Amino acid sequence: MNTADPHYLMGAYVLGGLDAADAALFESHLQACAACRKELAVLEKVPMLLDALPVPDAVALTAASGGSGAVPASVPVQLFDELARRRRKVRRRWAALAGAVAAACLAVGLAVGPLLVRPPQPDATYSVAAGSGLQVNIDMARKTWGTELAVSGSSLPSQGTLSLWVRDRAGGEDRACAWTATPSGKVKITGATPIQLASISSVELRDGTQRAVAVIAVP
Repeated sequence: MNTADPHYLMGAYVLGGLDAADAALFESHLQACAACRKELAVLEKVPMLLDALPVPDAVALTAASGGSGAVPASVPVQLFDELARRRRKVRRRWAALAGAVAAACLAVGLAVGPLLVRPPQPDATYSVAAGSGLQVNIDMARKTWGTELAVSGSSLPSQGTLSLWVRDRAGGEDRACAWTATPSGKVKITGATPIQLASISSVELRDGTQRAVAVIAVP
């Protein structure tokens, strides 16, 4: 064929009419062309339908299409046999190629999948515990607008309103979040403050009377 555009090799490839070089060229093109793979999947039954046609019938159709039937019978028989052999080879190679592409996609999915579902890692993590069993953990993440704080705690006060306050190194403070205490004394909540992470000096957990229940110093 020696065509500059591999797309035009589709029909000859399906019918088994390509030589080894052009078949290899088209199969290389298939690996990068999703449109051709989709079209080939639609046409994949055509070779089987052609192979289901007995050779004598195919020869008769060839003679009828030629009008005079002057083409020697031995030539079409050899031609149809060769094309049938090539079509079977094409189907085997196409199945192998499709399997390889699917395996490659699966491998990429397995490699990339964990990266896609992995939760973002905090920029800093702090915790504090008290003899009463109280424990507070805070993950801090830098944001362009300030700092995000993911808070988890246990054995916290079980009544009233609790709040998380962030103090900056200049002495200012900002309430990052507040919530109603839970009977279990546990909480998972996310807060935010416009104070940048580098400027935070401490984080305080306060009860409803604004008494500091826990203080985390940020070096």
